[in-house]
Amino acid sequence: MMPGRLLRAAALLLAGLLTATATLGCSAEERPDAKAPPPADGDTPSAPDATASAAPARGPGVAEGDPSLPMKLTDQRLHWGRCAARTAPPAPGSAWRCATLRVPLDYAEPRGDTLGIALIKTAATGPKDRRIGSLLFNFGGSGGSGVDMLPSFAPGYERLRARYDLVSFDPRGVAGSSGIRCRDDRRIAAAEARVDLTPDDTAEEKTYFEDAADFGRGCAEDAGSLLPHVGTAEAARDLDLLRHALGDPSLHYFGISYGTQLGAAYAHLFPDRAGRLALDAAVDPEADVIGHAKNQARGFQRALENYLRSEGRDPGQGSRRIAALLERIDRRPLPTASGRKLTESLALTGIVTTLYSERSWPRLTEALEQAERGSGTALLRLADSYNDRDEQGRYGTQSHAQRAISCADDPGRPTPEEARKLLPEFRGISPVFGEFLGWDTAGWCHEWPADGVPEPPGVAAEGASPVLVVGTTGDPATPYEGARRLADGLGEGVGVLLTHRGEGHGAYGSGSRCVDRTVDAYLLDGTAPKDGTECAADRR
Repeated sequence: MMPGRLLRAAALLLAGLLTATATLGCSAEERPDAKAPPPADGDTPSAPDATASAAPARGPGVAEGDPSLPMKLTDQRLHWGRCAARTAPPAPGSAWRCATLRVPLDYAEPRGDTLGIALIKTAATGPKDRRIGSLLFNFGGSGGSGVDMLPSFAPGYERLRARYDLVSFDPRGVAGSSGIRCRDDRRIAAAEARVDLTPDDTAEEKTYFEDAADFGRGCAEDAGSLLPHVGTAEAARDLDLLRHALGDPSLHYFGISYGTQLGAAYAHLFPDRAGRLALDAAVDPEADVIGHAKNQARGFQRALENYLRSEGRDPGQGSRRIAALLERIDRRPLPTASGRKLTESLALTGIVTTLYSERSWPRLTEALEQAERGSGTALLRLADSYNDRDEQGRYGTQSHAQRAISCADDPGRPTPEEARKLLPEFRGISPVFGEFLGWDTAGWCHEWPADGVPEPPGVAAEGASPVLVVGTTGDPATPYEGARRLADGLGEGVGVLLTHRGEGHGAYGSGSRCVDRTVDAYLLDGTAPKDGTECAADRR
């Protein structure tokens, strides 16, 4: 549970907490240096259907913006067919269709190897003469599978679907798009039990950093030549090729959490093709690795204190009590009904899980009370939800791709010695989360085996249409202050800030009718609110 994971995994987490649905996927694509795995039992590859779209004309857009791209990419057809099922078959008569987009492995060598980007869509339901085009979604992570998640969230997008085809994708290195897997389930479980994410002595520090380096080596072994090419800048270029393949002159886009970082990168690289971009739970574009960690220490501490106030408890006293509980668990892990032990690291993960949504606060109360009585069952269950672990002990790979993407974007990391010196400041920011986040500034990408980009893409998007940035005042993972900085960074007349005065990570669909109406008006009618508009946290 690292700054990258805290920052970018929330959409997947909320899907797990709030929604149960079948998981759909596209047939596996091969990496340039590896054979594609066979389909799972009962799965068949997506086949073209009779409505497969024709290749868009070569003209404004990709062909002019990236003249080096070969025609086999700019003129490719998307063959929309039946979705293969990754965990459960789609319902009969499902409206979902899947396809694969070919993109360059390396945009610096666009005529070289390619990889497949897994896509999913459902068609607009309204009259054809009212159709706007495609609305692309990225639900965050980084590393979250849009192919899996869009069907889960789509019931909340019916107004948008009336005028848009809803489309999502697995970014490069994620799930159906040459998804990276750095460890098997057995080794993941062993590391969870063995590695202390807040090391207390030299031996625990050694284990912590050795494990981080070992994880990176596993990523390199699995990903091969893909590993240096999973960063946000190349994913943004994939978005433009996808826009072109869909036949849309402009990109209309809804990004959440990390999805705001990807959307802002697109607006910066292609301001003339940026259409209606809604960026909810905005990532701070000015923060470096240490800055992001400090932001999150403040954000999660703020959310925890708001939770404690809602319980009628003193925030300072309550935080100290939780910190003391974690110290006791560090010395003696708690038993659970499963027979596994709840370690301090897993307990902290369980607490973090509930702070992404105010709806989960009652679960935190129950879990903390149970832990005080000597049982870690409830906190472990929450941690497993966050860590994408099922009851059979199988883990998802979202955190593997997430780590690869964030390390590609942020190559400049503190050394272990530098991180150790930061700990007093981090503890001062948050007695509960500070030490973990301080250590992780160095641990997340320790001895990473691939070079990152020397400098990630900026966000300035001069000449772009207005971009709607949504920030929630109680957001723990992407604190509100970053939303203002993103809106300002996009440029005068481009970035428009909508403030949601409420709790949780992400505002749209959280219960604020004001937020939902404002975002819908922007995406459906092109009507941007006045910069600085505020919405209260009302409830349906």
